[in-house]
Amino acid sequence: MPKMQKIEPFLWFDDNAEEAAEFYVLLFDDSEITNVARYPEGSPGQAGSVMTVNFTLAGQPFIALNGGPALTFSAATSFFVHCQDQDEVDRLWDALTDGGETQNCGWVTDRFGVTWQIVPRVLDKMLMDRDPERADRVMQVMLPMTKLEIKPLEDAYNQA
Repeated sequence: MPKMQKIEPFLWFDDNAEEAAEFYVLLFDDSEITNVARYPEGSPGQAGSVMTVNFTLAGQPFIALNGGPALTFSAATSFFVHCQDQDEVDRLWDALTDGGETQNCGWVTDRFGVTWQIVPRVLDKMLMDRDPERADRVMQVMLPMTKLEIKPLEDAYNQA
């Protein structure tokens, strides 16, 4: 039996946990739905309907619950995705913005209400540069961006 993760994100959906999990596992390598549990007779949910979905995204386990409309997501909690290159940023951005809402600095709230930050890995290096002027130039270019674009960030970083 695989070792149980000490901490797992637990996502409360109204009634589309399985649909969301199916969508998310298509976006990331090393992802799969590992279990679907259904509400039994006499429980708060409709008997036989999906109660929870266990799934992994890029090896990280998640649990999704169909808990009804009592709770909703907010951007105060988001998932930060480290992207290898612009192609990965573009692919994830296009998928997550389909039916979702974009925000500045690489943030997107998908059609299920979950907020993501789609960020190229190279941005960390640029923003943490020991030269504060270089880091500030990158920050100033990044702030008005919606989807993060590596080329303009690198241009600002490499500016003489």
